Amino acid sequence: MEVVNAALSDKFDDDDYPAYTMGRAAEILGVTAAFLRSLGTANLIVPLRSAGGHRRYSRYQLRLAARARQLVDQGTPLEAACRIIVLEDQLDEALRLNAELQQRHQAPQKPASS
Repeated sequence: MEVVNAALSDKFDDDDYPAYTMGRAAEILGVTAAFLRSLGTANLIVPLRSAGGHRRYSRYQLRLAARARQLVDQGTPLEAACRIIVLEDQLDEALRLNAELQQRHQAPQKPASS
């Protein structure tokens, strides 16, 4: 039983695990199912499909959808909001990689022998 609980815990701790149905995702975000479908049409988020064909969303996808809603609520057209979010995501990844590389280069180096 502990192994099963550990496996479930790992899945729910995973930001990419598709744990939320469309209805639940819409409820959490305070949006309509149509809004979530429009994000799929705009290729911002592509939900996984269950065996029965139902859309399933991850926490990461819900964060992207929440950001899209924020931008759309501010008057940004949906396609522009999706492009902004993609660029923000790419920038975050580039900054993360840059910080990682800087940490590696700042590690103590052996003094040169004479």
